Amino acid sequence: MLALALDLLALACALWLRPWRLLTNPGLVTPLLATLAILPPMWALPWLHHMPIRFQLSGACLVTLMLGWPLAVPTLCAAALIVGLFAHIGWQQQADLALWLGVLPATLAVLMGAMVRRWLPHNPFVYILGRAFLGTVLCLFIAGALAQWTGHNFAPDVDWALALVGRWLIAWGDAIITGMLTAIFVAFKPEWLATWSDRIYFIPPGKNKKQR
Repeated sequence: MLALALDLLALACALWLRPWRLLTNPGLVTPLLATLAILPPMWALPWLHHMPIRFQLSGACLVTLMLGWPLAVPTLCAAALIVGLFAHIGWQQQADLALWLGVLPATLAVLMGAMVRRWLPHNPFVYILGRAFLGTVLCLFIAGALAQWTGHNFAPDVDWALALVGRWLIAWGDAIITGMLTAIFVAFKPEWLATWSDRIYFIPPGKNKKQR
């Protein structure tokens, strides 16, 4: 019930921000549809293949970088609902998926992004390494540790400390994918990144001196 309540609270906040306005940018339609096509099968793997250890990549940080938090939250919740349709899991497991793999990492990614923009220089290297790579590691590990602390263990028969190590390693795997794809999108498809701005991250050095 706690997971469902937090999902609904995040969803209400996201809808209050009117995320559909972001879709006026036609470039975001492609990552939105790709998320709904790729993320549900990835989240459903432990149930489709009866994996003893739930090796689940999240993808939430990448989705947040592409769509922005207001649009990412309803998209991630929709992905959890789609998982329930073909993996035949109950609403409680769907709520847990939406929270621990989607909503919480996405929210932490927004907070991490705000800190990176506040305290670090504005350049593509910081965006890719700070937000997409290292930020993903921290956000997913924190979300995974909180999930485990609240009783959502990595695997029932795995030691608690060993499961925590597993979550740390999975966070790095997710971060590598997120950092790699973000770097590609910055170079070739910046319109697929709602959190990217040429005006912010490509400021000429002379202009920086004038501002100071």
